[in-house]
Formats: sequence, C-alpha cells, structure tokens
Amino acid sequence: MKQAFSWPGVFAALMGIMSAAFGIAPAWAQTGQPRPWEINLQPAASPIMSMIHAFNSGTLVVVSIIVLFVLVLLLIIIFRFNSRRNPVPSKTSHNTLVEVVWTVVPILILVGIAVPSFSLLIAQHDPARALASYDPEKTLTVKATGSQWYWTYTYPDHDDLEFDSLMLTDEEITDPATQPRLLAVNHQMVVPVGTVVDMQVIGADVIHSFAVPSLGFKIDAVPGRLNSTWFLAEQEGVYYGQCSELCGRDHAFMPIAIRAVSAEKFEAWIAAAAEDIDTSYAVLDGPSAEADSPEGVAAGE
Repeated sequence: MKQAFSWPGVFAALMGIMSAAFGIAPAWAQTGQPRPWEINLQPAASPIMSMIHAFNSGTLVVVSIIVLFVLVLLLIIIFRFNSRRNPVPSKTSHNTLVEVVWTVVPILILVGIAVPSFSLLIAQHDPARALASYDPEKTLTVKATGSQWYWTYTYPDHDDLEFDSLMLTDEEITDPATQPRLLAVNHQMVVPVGTVVDMQVIGADVIHSFAVPSLGFKIDAVPGRLNSTWFLAEQEGVYYGQCSELCGRDHAFMPIAIRAVSAEKFEAWIAAAAEDIDTSYAVLDGPSAEADSPEGVAAGE
C-alpha cells in the first residue's frame, strides 16, 4: 500500500479537483487529448464546446446549491429535532404549503435547466444558433465512414478525395511527444481553422460513434443512415477522439485525429493529398505565409 501512495499523485489530484471546481484549465491541457488526473471536460476548442462548458458549469452551480440546501436542512433536523431536545415528537403529518413548495420548486428548477439544454441541443445541429456570422455557402463537407476498425474520410467538395485512417501501432510510433499512444493515426483528417465543417457520418458494417470531446461533438455512425453534425476549430492543433460505441474486438483501437491548420496550409494539403496522401502532410509542417505577414505577427503577439 505504501508503494501506491505518492505525494505528487495526491497533489495532482487536488489540482485537478480545484481546476474542475473553479474552471481553471492548466496550460498543458490545451492539446485536444485526455491527460492524467483530468476530471473536468477537455478545454473547449470550438464554439459549441464552449457552450457545453457553460451549460456544464451552470448545472454544477445549481446542483451544488441544491446539495448545500439539503445538507443544511439535514443538519437542522439532526440538531434541532433530535429526541433529546424533543422528547415528545410532533404528530403533524401534513402541511399543504410545504407540499406545494417541494413539488413546484423542483419543477421550476428542472424547467430552468431544460430551456438552455434544449437550446444547446438545437445548436449542436444548427450552426446559426451558435455563430452570428454563419454562412452556409462557406462550409466544408467531410464524410467519415466507420469500418471495423478504422475510419475512412471523404472530401466531396474536393473531387471526392478519400483515404483511410488507421491507428499507429507501438512499432510505428516514431515521436511519442507528438504521436500519443492509442490515439495517433497514419492519416489525419485535416480541416481549416475558422471554417464550419459539415460532418457527415455513416457506418459501413456495424454501429460506430464519431466523437471528439474538445471539439464538442459525438454522433453515431449507423449503417444505411447518414447522420450529420458540425464543428468549427478555433485554433490550430491536433484534436483526438475515439469510437464511442462498442463495435467489436478492436473497438478501442480506432481513434480519430483531426488536424486544424490555416486556410493556406489546408489548400496546399488538399492539392498534395490528391497526388499522394502519404507525403501530403509534409506541407503542413512548414511555416505559413499568414504567420509571416504583419497581420499574422500581430495576431501571434
């Protein structure tokens, strides 16, 4: 038992609890993947995920107030109405006002939670509810097809560019710092930053589930049914997810990796991917012309 205990572990747990309680996200958590001791939601990287964070925090406040209120009532009952202070217990069995209050107030609380939850649910399928400047003509369509056990990505807007994305094995990982185990893939899905992505999802064999927590979406991939959702990556980076439906033997080994890049790099990648998907990712590692421009430098500052 002594070997299992460690002060660094306890400190990390306490920091995680404090981060969750006060909404503080450590800097190293801004990478779109789960981290050790993380108990809060992954940091938001899209507008819809920011809305999910706000709803989650608001619900936590409501639940905390209810728990504290019930705790206070229990303490009052324990210390004020115990047998020592009340040797002759009250024979009151009904109180109309109390019964009305404890019926109506919970209903009002549930309605107060339901209204923003319905708004969030609608926004998850309608970008116009989350983005004031949404333009349907400026979206990028990507189709993800779940198979046992990998994903196939298709870009209908770009001559139906299509490729498979499979998890890298331990032997194939060359840089553990940038290729997290069980999450890194051979071919990442690439999208431009600041663009609404119309995500179409379907299953090729059994039911899968396409989910990326930091981008705020999770949708089933059902054979014969084309489901759709949307997301918008607000900053460059790689965001990881996994199949969230028990789909068979290798269910735990079909990760999702979405790489958000500048619009310029995205166009360069699309052109290179049309020629050779294996070498196309090299164009994403170079500097962006936008970053070298005065506007890009100012934005970086």
